[in-house]
Amino acid sequence: MTKPEVPASRIDPTVRDRTRACLLAGAAGDALGGAVEFLALSDIRKRFGAGGIRDFAPAYGRIGAITDDTQMTLFTAEGMLRAYSRWLGKGICHPPSVIANAYLRWLKTQDEPHPLHGNNPDGWLIRIPELHALRAPGNTCLSTLREMKSLGERAANNSKGCGGVMRVAPIGLWFAAEKQTDPTCELRLHDAFRCGVDAAAITHGHPSGQLPAGLFSAMIAQTVHGVALPEALERGSAILRTHSNHEETLRAVEHALELAAAFPEPETIPPELGQGWVAEEALAIGLYAALVAPNLETGVILAVNHGGDSDSTGSIAGNLLGAMHGMDAIPARWLKSLELRQIIEQVADDLTIAPLLDGDDSDLPGVGDFFERYPEH
Repeated sequence: MTKPEVPASRIDPTVRDRTRACLLAGAAGDALGGAVEFLALSDIRKRFGAGGIRDFAPAYGRIGAITDDTQMTLFTAEGMLRAYSRWLGKGICHPPSVIANAYLRWLKTQDEPHPLHGNNPDGWLIRIPELHALRAPGNTCLSTLREMKSLGERAANNSKGCGGVMRVAPIGLWFAAEKQTDPTCELRLHDAFRCGVDAAAITHGHPSGQLPAGLFSAMIAQTVHGVALPEALERGSAILRTHSNHEETLRAVEHALELAAAFPEPETIPPELGQGWVAEEALAIGLYAALVAPNLETGVILAVNHGGDSDSTGSIAGNLLGAMHGMDAIPARWLKSLELRQIIEQVADDLTIAPLLDGDDSDLPGVGDFFERYPEH
């Protein structure tokens, strides 16, 4: 597969490196946690020793298997990229609708075709056989997508499960990459926040199922550009406070910040943060692990060793730590065994270069292939 050859002078190498690391470390956290999701901490330690799980273990028939968290993260990225292709080609676009369409393609990979697509939805991710594996997909995501009547609708349920927040890192990465077009401009954090909320609202109707996704997107966009995590949280929280019904999400992340200051060298995730099954708890646990960790490996291991939604909290912590520290921080042994590593890297590189493309780039090598992967319709 040919990669778009945008002139190297236009690509920020740090943005490219941290974008790759964000998605790959998130997938690694997902794979590490996927082997122990649904287990109590005592059972994790009984199986893997006092230090808990530290390396990939067999899950879903292989070592390093990703779950629905990474699957949906990749389809979120596809939605963002196809939304941009549509804007370039038609001059008009509603990104949440395009992202919703991408989620319906993911639904098809779970053997559930949707009437809005018919039997032959397009897209390059849907043609990757490994993405058709069933990896404990969330019931809320499945049921809401099954019932979707139009691409522009928001979920009518009252769910605040973590399925909305665990998949939106590519939205923050998109806005981080966009800054390459004019490094003197400020990051569009309000837009990153709103887009994260809109993506989560496709399947999760409760404000606390949506607002953590907006905050997470805004933090990812900043950390890619070297903003320290506490500062990124402060700026994102300022936006959060402007939204109705923000109190539950704000309380969860502020609690994570307080506990990180009080217990900077923890052995386990503080139980006060919850188990991560709901969005504000999952974000708080991933945030806490990223705040206290001396390095990426330690943070991801901490994030998955608890009795809760270990793959989602590991994914969120990995996304944050990867965006903060870059590729060199990811253990080589994790990358070696990680399922779909090359596909994840391709998507990361596409997110990095997409904002640099415009109508005058159609003759650059590889760009035509990019628009074949992400058509405007």
